[in-house]
Amino acid sequence: MAASPIVTSKQREEVVRGVPTQVVCTAFSNSVLVLVTQYGKMGTLVYLHPSAVGDAVGRPSLSTRVLLGKDEPLVHVCAKHLVAFVSQEAGNKPVLLAMALKDKTMEGIQALREVIRSCQVW
Repeated sequence: MAASPIVTSKQREEVVRGVPTQVVCTAFSNSVLVLVTQYGKMGTLVYLHPSAVGDAVGRPSLSTRVLLGKDEPLVHVCAKHLVAFVSQEAGNKPVLLAMALKDKTMEGIQALREVIRSCQVW
C-alpha cells in the first residue's frame, strides 16, 4: 500500500500580461500556502484568516495581516482578491500568501487568480 504524501504541492510558470510569473500552491492539514512571484523571490507575506463572523451571504469574512513586508492598503486588497476563493474552496482554511508582483492592476490580479486556480491542491 502506497502512503499518500504529507504535503501536496503544485507549481506553474506562465507569462501573465507580459510578465514571467511563478506560482506554487501547497496544502497543509490546517492551511494553504500560495506563492506568487514575478521577481523570483517571496516578497510580502500576508496571512488571511477567516473570521467567525460572516458576511450577508453567510461566508466568513477574511481578515488580513502582513507578517513580512510593507503593510499598505493595496497589499491587503491584492491579497484578498488573489486568494479569498482559495480559503473558501479549502473549507475556510487560513491562507499564507507570499507575493512579489510587478503588475498590480485589476486585470493582472484576475489573470493571476486563474493561474492560482490551475495549481489547485486544496
